[in-house]
Amino acid sequence: MPNHLIRIRGARTNNLKCLDVDLPRGRLIVFVGVSGSGKSSLVFDTIAAEAGHQLNETFPPFARNRLPKWTRPDTDEIEGLSPVVLIDQRRLGGNARSTVGTITDTWTYLRLLFSRASTPHVGESNRFSFNDPTGMCPACSGLGEIVVSAVERFLDLDKSLAQGAILLPGFGNGGWWYSQYADIGSFDAETPLRDWTPAERAALLYGGEHAARLGTRPPKDYEGVVPRFERIYLHTSDDLSDRKRETIARFTRSETCPECHGDRLEEAARTATVLGRTIGEMARMEITELAGLLEQVREPAVAPVVAALGDKLRAMITIGLGYLHLGRATTSLSGGESQRVKTVKHLGSSLVEMLYVFDEPTVGLHPHDVTAMTGLLRRLRDKGNTVLVVEHDPAVMAIADQIVEIGPEAGAGGGQLVFQGGFDELRAARTATSAAFAERVPLNTEPRTPAGAITVTGATRNNLKNLTVDIPARVLTVLTGVAGSGKSSLAAELVCQHEAIAIDQRPVSVNRRSTPVTYTGIAAPIRRLFAEHSGLPAGLFSANSAGACPDCKGLGVIYTDLAFMDGQESVCETCHGRRFTDEVLRHRVNGLSIADLDDLTISDALDRLPDRHIRDALRHLDRIGLGYLRLGQPLTTLSGGECQRVKIAKELREAAEPSLYVLDEPTTGLHLRDIAGLLGVLDQLVDQGHTVVVIEHNLDVIRHADWVIDLGPGPGRHGGRVLYQGPVARLTGTATAAALHDQDEPATATR
Repeated sequence: MPNHLIRIRGARTNNLKCLDVDLPRGRLIVFVGVSGSGKSSLVFDTIAAEAGHQLNETFPPFARNRLPKWTRPDTDEIEGLSPVVLIDQRRLGGNARSTVGTITDTWTYLRLLFSRASTPHVGESNRFSFNDPTGMCPACSGLGEIVVSAVERFLDLDKSLAQGAILLPGFGNGGWWYSQYADIGSFDAETPLRDWTPAERAALLYGGEHAARLGTRPPKDYEGVVPRFERIYLHTSDDLSDRKRETIARFTRSETCPECHGDRLEEAARTATVLGRTIGEMARMEITELAGLLEQVREPAVAPVVAALGDKLRAMITIGLGYLHLGRATTSLSGGESQRVKTVKHLGSSLVEMLYVFDEPTVGLHPHDVTAMTGLLRRLRDKGNTVLVVEHDPAVMAIADQIVEIGPEAGAGGGQLVFQGGFDELRAARTATSAAFAERVPLNTEPRTPAGAITVTGATRNNLKNLTVDIPARVLTVLTGVAGSGKSSLAAELVCQHEAIAIDQRPVSVNRRSTPVTYTGIAAPIRRLFAEHSGLPAGLFSANSAGACPDCKGLGVIYTDLAFMDGQESVCETCHGRRFTDEVLRHRVNGLSIADLDDLTISDALDRLPDRHIRDALRHLDRIGLGYLRLGQPLTTLSGGECQRVKIAKELREAAEPSLYVLDEPTTGLHLRDIAGLLGVLDQLVDQGHTVVVIEHNLDVIRHADWVIDLGPGPGRHGGRVLYQGPVARLTGTATAAALHDQDEPATATR
């Protein structure tokens, strides 16, 4: 077998139809196709999964049990693989201690520098670690913030105790906690709290000396509402339920630690300096600025440390992350930023003939910034690696050595190899991608008329320069600008200052049993439909009922724990994975058994299930481009873009009162052909009286906007200003205008 090919035969993962393909090694290959066509099934679930599994098999069982688990793909043969590095869009997440500095190891080098060269000398590098007991601030345990009760949210002053004035869960009329306040004789349970004296309200909230001053003293064991809440919710070592987490989120807020002022470190570490700057001050500097500052460190003893740290910082600048700072929490990074952070460690790697797999690396990048990412992909290839990229951006396709299109359609209509060749050949081919190149959303020259405005006042979050911005109401507004210019910060201020529904790309569900059926609430209508056709009780058509297979309990699989080896999930031999008894499976609707519905796509279900409730629940998912999803597909398998579109569909179905919607890059994961459908959905929200604000780099979405707010001119401290706000047709003189109108030289911005 030639060793210069990745050879795949009979790939059947998900919707792949016994696909055969040969991929040249040492090349940059871009995989394209409509959303749901099967390209991710080929690249991630087949190639990357088999490479990861084979690499894991080289480790001893003890180590293997602690490595990421890879599900082996359903294929006849895969040859020519290398160790795989998967760089996806999953947010880095982590806990409150995870920062850009810790995740990239730059903080490790900065700590080492301070431990050797600071004035005064403090000691070992762990003294500068906020994750080490010797270095962390004792007041906030190294978090830089403390959680405090948002007492102003605890009470509804217009209500009496009997009417539910205490808003905390469990304090309502009739409960035990309610009786500890309403039934002790110290408070008037029928009078609205607004009519109480300040002293009475303080006694209710805080107890202690405030309660001791009341005319009728409470019992000796009396506990105010605030200390009771903090004891139950904040000062507990118990695992927190989802309900408790929701309560904490609603009735608390974070404040900067009053002792370390956000530096996270104990006093000696946070006051030591290098070049006249503390480590906290350096952590708050933009990476571009920090890299320049550290060039001034001349001590020969720390030269290797400074060189290694400088290399990592310059690598981050190269891939367009110079506007971040090392103290930035990883939980605040977008999917695109997370992906670029993950690539930093590979830029300086001397390993060759690796297999790099990228998932839409241009997500979150302005067209102005895409060149830096394509340069990175080329450098990885030129070092002798194979680079596989799933992408919808024509700019990435244009630099590919080869393009592979999977299709022709989504779901059951996809899974086939429809094109393999160069970019110029693709443009001349007759595929969904080549056809989309010729289609362009026209520039909106007749924008809708706003109905008033929603004002963001004095915004200073991150790099915003004390902005006051009017967002026009009941139209489609797009926030644009280069990466790091302040778009997300402005959107966050909008959500903070006004009641808004933020539709992001975070997972819809963490439960593997959650599917489009459960999420849309059509499980009951489906059971009723089968009951009407069969004459049996509807409960028999539930996998959690008497109709379930008795051996696998309706799961369809039998799980066997193999200790240090991977657990084995095998198809139930009784029901053959169909989850129900033979008696239940005999009954059909339009030729479909209850088990057949799991593999039915949303689009097919709209045609084949004759029930109005089912069609009403599913049609919005189909319209927003998710018709290829299977009804039984776990929502945990969805990408970030798919999760966001599921949430949009839910809002279309449930939204009643006019609302403010804020969406973060809804085109993520969408094929060029599917963007028109998304725009139609956004238009529908506006037509229903809602205000829609979108952060977006996609030029088709920007062209379609009624109003554009363009931020910049650069990232980080070089941005944070409004360069233009108005109709998109008048936008000139900015990086966005240049990309939008194919201008080579920017003109003066107009308002």
